[in-house]
Amino acid sequence: MPVNEIGAFPSKVNQIGDFPSRTIRAITLVGVVGPLIATVVAIVMLWQRDVVPADLALLVGMYLLTGFGITIGYHRFATHRAFKSNPVVEFVLLALGSMAVEGSVIQWVATHWKHHKHADKAGDPHSPLEGLFHAHIGWMFRSEKGIPGRDAKHLLKDRVAILASRTFWLWVVIGFAFPYLVDGWRGVLWGGLVRVCLTHHLTWSVNSICHQFGRRTFDTPDRSRNQWVVGLFGLGEGWHNNHHAFPESAFHGLRWYEIDLSGYVIRLLERGRMISGVRRVSRDRIMRKKAA
Repeated sequence: MPVNEIGAFPSKVNQIGDFPSRTIRAITLVGVVGPLIATVVAIVMLWQRDVVPADLALLVGMYLLTGFGITIGYHRFATHRAFKSNPVVEFVLLALGSMAVEGSVIQWVATHWKHHKHADKAGDPHSPLEGLFHAHIGWMFRSEKGIPGRDAKHLLKDRVAILASRTFWLWVVIGFAFPYLVDGWRGVLWGGLVRVCLTHHLTWSVNSICHQFGRRTFDTPDRSRNQWVVGLFGLGEGWHNNHHAFPESAFHGLRWYEIDLSGYVIRLLERGRMISGVRRVSRDRIMRKKAA
């Protein structure tokens, strides 16, 4: 990612660089279709019992590590500052998030902030008002993503976030190289491509499914909804109406039965004194919001 100086990003920055828009769309298409095709191949192999425990362990382990990098690192920390962290923990979280291949942290945060500012209205990068497919995948092929200098200003002075963005592709490569070292090309298939496919579609489901299907506990000025399937497999991100009601909260599952794996990890990090200043929502605020 091109950076003029520390904290100064071009107005139309993207994680690929100053390539023509057609090139960016082509790379995006490969990034969407490639893991999907690989997943079909993996399903055929699984049906033929051509899989070993190491492959499945890589899939689950890499999915959890990189998924938490997105949900805890990119989203709850870098976007909403739901807790405070030392530079080492921050960098580990952002490096793991980079391995999910969803773009550099600064560009990701800029687009997500733009979504919050214009949720389900004109200007929302992935508004479901333009259709479920647009909200899920189609929006990535348009040039309406957030602009870091406008939508992610708080990160432009964060040297750790800038370093993680500059080294984005390094972490992407490492995210595939590690599975290869464990189990060769089979490891790349399961711990790399299939893992990326699952991570991508569960992340995108928050944009699409969680703005059209599910329950609304709080009366927010958007269409956000709580969807328990995405909540469970999306590491807590599916409690999306809760999140839009209290975006600063480190915990998206606000009730005991709302499983929020990312929230549980945040509690463990807090107890281990690896993070601090974890932001919570009081019971009184929750009841007042519900009453409104």
